[in-house]
Amino acid sequence: MPGYDYKFLEKPKRRFQCPLCSKAMREPVQVSTCGHRFCDTCLQEFLSEGVFKCPEDQLPLDYAKIYPDPELEQQILALAIRCIHSEEGCRWTGQMKQLQSHFSTCAFNVIPCPNRCNVKLTRRDLPEHLQHDCPKRKVKCEFCGSEFTGEAFENHQGICPQESVYCENKCGARMMRRLLAQHTMAECPKRTQPCKYCGKEFVYDTIQNHQYHCPRFPVQCPNQCGAPNIAREDLATHVKESCGSALVLCPFKEAGCKHRCPKLVIGRHLEETTKSHLTMMCNLVGRQRQEIAELRRDLEELSVSHDGVLIWKLSDYSRKLQEAKMHSNHEFFSPPFYTHRYGYKLQASAFLNGNGSGEGSHLSVYIRVLPGEYDNLLEWPFSYKVTFSILDQSDPSLSKPQHITETFNPDPNWKNFQKPSSSRSSLDESALGFGYPKFVSHEEIRKRNYIRDNAIFLKASIEIPQKIMA
Repeated sequence: MPGYDYKFLEKPKRRFQCPLCSKAMREPVQVSTCGHRFCDTCLQEFLSEGVFKCPEDQLPLDYAKIYPDPELEQQILALAIRCIHSEEGCRWTGQMKQLQSHFSTCAFNVIPCPNRCNVKLTRRDLPEHLQHDCPKRKVKCEFCGSEFTGEAFENHQGICPQESVYCENKCGARMMRRLLAQHTMAECPKRTQPCKYCGKEFVYDTIQNHQYHCPRFPVQCPNQCGAPNIAREDLATHVKESCGSALVLCPFKEAGCKHRCPKLVIGRHLEETTKSHLTMMCNLVGRQRQEIAELRRDLEELSVSHDGVLIWKLSDYSRKLQEAKMHSNHEFFSPPFYTHRYGYKLQASAFLNGNGSGEGSHLSVYIRVLPGEYDNLLEWPFSYKVTFSILDQSDPSLSKPQHITETFNPDPNWKNFQKPSSSRSSLDESALGFGYPKFVSHEEIRKRNYIRDNAIFLKASIEIPQKIMA
């Protein structure tokens, strides 16, 4: 162990300090050949490294010439020091040799609990520990009078059968703990109890009120059908679906039958009125068909274009072309479109294998006027410029698309450009559109990417003056 490292009132003189550890020497020894002094432990550690020379003058050292120096040790032990607990508050000072004696009374010295509870604490904290904290202390219960160790008393607290406690349900009653279980189970007005109908827990003094609303409380059918013990929440379903005495409407009420009778006899009503019910259903179907037709027309109007431009994709082109070749004058029709909002309703058509002079060699395109919603507000005959195009689908980044385009001004004498009759169908053969029998040849279509992914795009656009649009 190195030299003393206590808090000296004055720094120890140099002759008291060990040259190896620079502290006040502990158990000093003297080398008789040179007179140098060291802590016994410090010198032993130095020599253990195999160097047998004096650490001070490096002269050869002989173990036989190293002796204890009791006189110097007494001088060192007489040096004045402070208690090692001075920073914690101890004000003791005295000679170093008195320190161990001081520890027997020092209030800041750490000592083990005399009850052998394995706790170590300062002497000044011991009384508090022995009185309140030590698990080995002796404590007497104030309620039952039994004596316990501190550790056992902590376990006893909260379970002492003689302790006076309040009811946990906060009913206000106070009693010994040993009577609490019986009170809670059978006497407390605030105890919980399950409803015997729905099983939910309720405070005892409110369960009677709950039964006025309990969904499983048994009630009688208001129709007095004799069904026993119907749960309150099932009553509506019983009356609607199961009760034979409940009044029900005829299943044909949506068709117009207003008959109402008990559920038990509804079958007889149906047997007696089969013919009239059939008539009602026929009338209902007729009305529904009319409504469906009107809804379809409205849906069609909502889905059409209103900007005077139609981009019409004819997919599966090769199959449709073969179909057109097999059936002469086979015409394909585009979705309808409007020239502008509240404008003329138009439709394009195409003969993929040609029509008239273009049959067998060309693609023919036509435009026709359909009956529209706003025809009574428009000028007739239809007279606005029409442009047809077949669109080149080549990549614009590789080459400039070369659309094939034709434009015409409608002939006001052509019957198709007169105001159409509202009864005329969009497929009326007498209303063949106006256009180009030889719009583009089959040979020309194959030269560029007019056909791509087995589809072609036809464009029809109407040139409408801005004043009309406004």
